[in-house]
Amino acid sequence: MNHTTEKPAPAGVVWLDEGVEFSVAIPRGKRCVLNLYRSKKERPYRSIEMKEDILYGDIRSSGLQKGIREGDEYLYLIDGEDVVDPYAHMVCRYKDDTSGSTQSKERGVLVSPDFDWEGDRPLCLPDEDVVAYSLHVRGFTKNSASKVKHKGTFEGIIEKIPYLLELGINQIQCMPVYEFEDHIRLVSNYWGYGSAYCFAPKKRYAHVNPVTELKRMVKECHKAGIEVVLHLPFFEKMSKQKMIECLKYYRQDYHIDGFIVNPFVVPLEVIRSDAYLTNIKLIVKKDEFQNVMRRFLKSDEGMVGSVIWQLRHLSQNESSYNYITDHTGFTLCDLVSYDGKHNEANGENNQDGPDYNYSWNCGVEGATRKKAVIKLREKQMRNAFFLLLLAQGTPCILAGDEFANSQNGNNNVYCQDNDTAWLNWKKLEKEQWLFEYVKELIRFRKEHRIFHPKREFSGIDLTHCGVPDVSYHGENAWQVPDGIASRQIGIYYSGAADGEEDLYIAYNMHWECHSFALPSLSKGKHWEQIFSTEEREGFLNEPIDKKQERKAEVSERSIAVFRGVKDGQSEKTVE
Repeated sequence: MNHTTEKPAPAGVVWLDEGVEFSVAIPRGKRCVLNLYRSKKERPYRSIEMKEDILYGDIRSSGLQKGIREGDEYLYLIDGEDVVDPYAHMVCRYKDDTSGSTQSKERGVLVSPDFDWEGDRPLCLPDEDVVAYSLHVRGFTKNSASKVKHKGTFEGIIEKIPYLLELGINQIQCMPVYEFEDHIRLVSNYWGYGSAYCFAPKKRYAHVNPVTELKRMVKECHKAGIEVVLHLPFFEKMSKQKMIECLKYYRQDYHIDGFIVNPFVVPLEVIRSDAYLTNIKLIVKKDEFQNVMRRFLKSDEGMVGSVIWQLRHLSQNESSYNYITDHTGFTLCDLVSYDGKHNEANGENNQDGPDYNYSWNCGVEGATRKKAVIKLREKQMRNAFFLLLLAQGTPCILAGDEFANSQNGNNNVYCQDNDTAWLNWKKLEKEQWLFEYVKELIRFRKEHRIFHPKREFSGIDLTHCGVPDVSYHGENAWQVPDGIASRQIGIYYSGAADGEEDLYIAYNMHWECHSFALPSLSKGKHWEQIFSTEEREGFLNEPIDKKQERKAEVSERSIAVFRGVKDGQSEKTVE
């Protein structure tokens, strides 16, 4: 029975106690019929005329329909052509066996919005306390060595929550999870960019039901204290209104904590002007930190001033985050193993992907058995993680970098839905030392408010303790080595403001050893070295030296950390 409502609901499907209502935007003058199906049957079990009403513009409504059940499929027949609801909350695909076509049929699927959230709400973690982790839902656990039951799915991520917690992650950033086209011009669309049914979680990422499984993933992540952020790149032909509706839908129906958006497609001020989205986390991708740190890492000249700014600047003040590697470009392992991209397998004659990667292969292109090269690459990865995790903005790690995952030099795996792009979890066992190092570095960051302050440091003595909150030095104390040939910098963090210990970090990205003059501490204190990236094992269990004199030798391409301790105080271990 067709019951007419007083006015149509917003576009899409609305479940009410009295039944289900369908609304769709159709240009005036076109005939539209709603066809309902039981599963994959070819003939609809019900057809409903969607009539125009001058009061509601292009929106047409079916009224409340009873007798409809979850799992039913539906299509709109518009002037004789089948059209999938662009607001469908689930989409199914299956082969068209009747026409002999190689293309798949698509239909919207009715899925109940009922879900027991158990009181869940977005976490709203302070940006300065976030350590983010960028992943691809399918690629994260699809590899056979991932040791999860439901590989390549939302459920697979749930199974990896203990791993994320051990590492120290409290936010995951997921590449597109909506129902995008799996192939574009016969090429696999692994990343998920391009046209899509943006309101429908991807069925391929689910064991059974993508709607309930994405909700369950978010709920379980929240229980573990992990935020969930979605990449929503959208596509240019999509209306701004529809984008806003999509953001609200994932926020309200899926409790998503935030979104990474393209400000050139949908400006942040347009999003924030909607009352429902006023306080949501909105993130944009910026390459400045990546490019500066990559160049410093490979010893480019003239980088000291930019490095100082990037280490102190709070990226979240610009709705951004810090990263050295991302899904576009090399993984960290490949960044220190290849001078040039190797995208031949993509079928575009190696013309695709970024040409300027600011990478350095440490002397040999690609895989090698040379021990000296391997040792240098390992140190460069340690240096890279240090630059990322002890900068004061919000850091984001590319999934797999913590165990030296490689894509064999491919810096644009958009079409590689295979082992090239999937994380190789076998390397976790082989490179366990790197995982432990990153874990300890994250812990060190969290333990020191100096590295994740609520406000940006000023370089001024705000606490009247005699030294600024942050100051910059070189081989001579209190003198910034800003010459074009300089590749080293010392940074002194005063702990007075937060009641912490003083810390001094010496960065030497030169290919020669350098001596750093340590700035004087207050009377009765001395410097003690606690760490160097020269060491493979990460943070040291014991201080390197009982007491540092006024000068400290820092090895080539290394970073060393010193802390201020009281004279006569027994040297404690770094717990």
